[in-house]
Amino acid sequence: MFDRVPGGLLLRVRLTPGASRDGLDAWQGDAAGQVHLAARVRAVPEKGKANTALVALLAKQLAIPKRDIDVIRGATSRLKTVRLTADEVVQARIVAQLEAFSDERKPD
Repeated sequence: MFDRVPGGLLLRVRLTPGASRDGLDAWQGDAAGQVHLAARVRAVPEKGKANTALVALLAKQLAIPKRDIDVIRGATSRLKTVRLTADEVVQARIVAQLEAFSDERKPD
């Protein structure tokens, strides 16, 4: 899901570019047991447009500045690791928001 790191959070996201609308969907698990937040954007996966759209979507949904969001892993992959830079108060608010997303993982 997400990990707390000094100065922020690391968030695992599975991005679907070229979707009919932008949105954050739900927490999902994959066959390897990794949990990620499913996101979709209208932007196409060319020249970083989908990553830019993901940053804008996260900024809007989590109410943090775009400058505090970086795709640090998976720039050309659907599975991405995103770093959210935030102080402890903002981290607590973001964690509450992230935990509110529905959970589509299958129970063990």
